[in-house]
Amino acid sequence: MPLARSAETGLAPDAQDLSGHLGTARRAAHAAGDFLRTRTAQRADFRSKGVDGDLVSDLDLGAEQLIVERLRADFPDIPVLAEEGGFYGATGSRWSWMVDPLDGTNNLAIGLSAYVVGIALCRDWQPVVSVVHEPETRRTWSAMIGAGMQGPVVHSQHACRNRTVVAWTQGYGVLRTDPQASSVKILLEWKTHRVLPLWAPLLGWVMLARGDIDAFVGYRPEPVDLPGGLLLARESGVRVVAWDGTAYEASFDPGSVGGAADRSFIAARTDRLGGLVGLVEQAASMAPHLAELASDRATALLTR
Repeated sequence: MPLARSAETGLAPDAQDLSGHLGTARRAAHAAGDFLRTRTAQRADFRSKGVDGDLVSDLDLGAEQLIVERLRADFPDIPVLAEEGGFYGATGSRWSWMVDPLDGTNNLAIGLSAYVVGIALCRDWQPVVSVVHEPETRRTWSAMIGAGMQGPVVHSQHACRNRTVVAWTQGYGVLRTDPQASSVKILLEWKTHRVLPLWAPLLGWVMLARGDIDAFVGYRPEPVDLPGGLLLARESGVRVVAWDGTAYEASFDPGSVGGAADRSFIAARTDRLGGLVGLVEQAASMAPHLAELASDRATALLTR
């Protein structure tokens, strides 16, 4: 029986067609999770993979190899775009796997076990299957487009639940002095109860989907883990819009025009969404003043 169409994407794949893909993705994520869980207590080799602060380790590479081998074994005609190794297989297919073998490497590098494994299947660069696995707790969340999210949901009942808790993510290429990012973060700190810079975007998406936080705001986010998180959120009833409040229509094609700027998002339940869109609009008017202040500060330091 065909799945119902997603209200936001309009795609309607067949459930039978995707169930095999979902099963393979779950098994691959669990294998990678077992690998990571047994090795995080050991000394890992963390090293920079660029000038923008991102890290890679032997843990990322080992988990990625396990995942890619399993995906390619079951679906050899579907190429894989992975965080560390790039493309595996021929490009040009309507279908593609997108893999983040260890989302949270920077957390592990400082001894913080806040990380997950993420696998998404895209058709025409839009997500139709998603699996996120948390190795430390052995919990898994998954979704097929139109079929809802599956996985443990434990809604927090702490005292601040009547106040907005927001996760934040930004791309590694975003500078600390970026006035647009800085202005939004300042207002989020002022006007919400708590802002979580998790350094593991898929963990933020899972927390939003299961109801532990109220919103997730992203500025020029990295592309590989975004499709899987987006599908989990949408299938749990979360609305996702662009920073101007319009429909979120970002492409995850690495060759698409526009790039990271077009991927900025606001994700929240309907009752919190309007306020956050207004906050981002207000921040836009602050950005030029922050840029001017940053420039003046830099000039003062250089002339000392």
